[in-house]
Amino acid sequence: MTPAGRLAAAIEILDAIGQTGRPGDQVASQYFKGRRYIGSKDRQWIAQAVWRVLRRKARLDWLLASVGADPIDARSRVLADLVVEGGEIPAVEMFQGPHAATPPDAQDRRVMEMLHKQSLFHRDMPAWVKSEFPEWLLPRLQQVFKDDLAREMGAMREEAPLDLRVNTLKATRSRAIDALAVQGIPAIPTPHSPLGLRLAKRVALVQVEAWRSGLVEVQDEGSQLVALLVDAKPGMAVVDYCSGAGGKTLALAADMENSGRLIACDVAEWRVDRASDRLRRAGVHNVTRRVIGGESDKWIKRNAALFDRVLVDAPCSGSGTWRRNPDAKWSFTPKDLEEITASQSVILKSAARLTKPGGRLIYATCSVLEEENEAQIGKFLAANPDFALVPVGDVWAHRADTPCPVSTPMLRLSPYAHGTDGFFCAVMEKAATPNGP
Repeated sequence: MTPAGRLAAAIEILDAIGQTGRPGDQVASQYFKGRRYIGSKDRQWIAQAVWRVLRRKARLDWLLASVGADPIDARSRVLADLVVEGGEIPAVEMFQGPHAATPPDAQDRRVMEMLHKQSLFHRDMPAWVKSEFPEWLLPRLQQVFKDDLAREMGAMREEAPLDLRVNTLKATRSRAIDALAVQGIPAIPTPHSPLGLRLAKRVALVQVEAWRSGLVEVQDEGSQLVALLVDAKPGMAVVDYCSGAGGKTLALAADMENSGRLIACDVAEWRVDRASDRLRRAGVHNVTRRVIGGESDKWIKRNAALFDRVLVDAPCSGSGTWRRNPDAKWSFTPKDLEEITASQSVILKSAARLTKPGGRLIYATCSVLEEENEAQIGKFLAANPDFALVPVGDVWAHRADTPCPVSTPMLRLSPYAHGTDGFFCAVMEKAATPNGP
C-alpha cells in the first residue's frame, strides 16, 4: 500500500467515526474486514494514525482554529497531525495515486505552514483542551481528582497497556509467563492483581498459543481487581448481572474452580452469545447464560434472595476507559449522564433482590464520575438499610498478598494513581436476618 493510500484510509476511517457516531474500534474493524488486501504493516500505520488523531482531537482542533482553518474535519486534523507529529509538511507524493486523499490547496498549505513546528501544548490552551476531555466535565473531574486532575487526565490521554489475566483453571502465573516467552512475548506481573500480566507491546493474540489454548485472557488489571473483590468461592451461587461479553464471568468461574452455580445475565442476546467462544476456550463449564428483559423479568422474582454473590457491572459512561476509546468522550453529553445514572439506580435496585441474607452485592463501573459511583452507593444504602458497606480492604486481606491499592472503603482506580483503567467498586453485605445489624 502506498503512503498516499495509507493516508487516505486514515482520513476515511476518521470521517466515518465522526459521521456515524459509532465506536472507533468498530468502524476501523469493519473498514479493514472489507479490505482484506491491506497488509498488517499498513493496518498498523493506519490504526496508529487514526488513534493518534483521536487522542489529540481537542488540541488539534484548538490549533487549527487558532490559525483560521475552515473546515475543521477529519482531513484537516490528519494534515495538522502530520505537521505537528512529523515536524515536516507532507510531501506531494502523499497525495498522488488513484486512491489518494485530495491534495492540499493554497488554504491547506497556509494552515500547515502556520502549524509547522507548533507544540501540542500551547500555553494559551484551556486546561480541558490540554487534557483532552469535554469542557462541561471540568467541574466534575476537578471534584474527583482535585490537584491531580492534570496528571490523571494526562495519563488518560495515553495508550493503555495490554493486560492479561491468568486463567487458574489451566495455568499458574509462572507457567503463563513461560508459555508467552516461548513465542518471544515478554510479560511481567501486574503490581496489584495476583493474576495479572502486562505485555511490553501489543501483539495479535489470535496468533498467540497461550491465548488460543485458554491460559490467558485479555482483561485490564482494574477489571481483574473488581472480579477479585466479588470473592466468589467454589460451590457458591453467583450471578454476573450485567455480564456483557463475559470478561468478569470468566474470572468468577476460575475463582469458583468450575464448581457451583454461576449465571451470566444481560439484556442483549448478542452480548450473551458472544461469550460462548471465550467460555469454551477457558475450559469453563459451570456458567449458565441468560437473557433477561430488564428489572421486571420474571426470572428475577423467581430467584429472589437465592445468590451468595451478585455482581452488578453497571452500564456507565465508560469515562474510565477513555485511553482505550478516546472517541467516546466527545459524543458523551449531560443528558447521557442523567439517563445513565437513572438506569444504574434501577439496575442496582433490581439486582439487589437476588442477594440472599448474608450474601453480598457488588457494584462496579468503569467510570471515574462521582455521580455514577459513590453517589449511587450513598443513595442505595440510604434506601436499603438491610445492606451495609464492606470495606474493600477487608476483602482484599484474604484475596491477595499485595497491599490493597486504596485506603478508602470503596475501590477507586485511575490511570495515573494505579496504572489501570478508571474503575470503581463497592462491596455491600445483606443482613443475615431481617432484623440483623
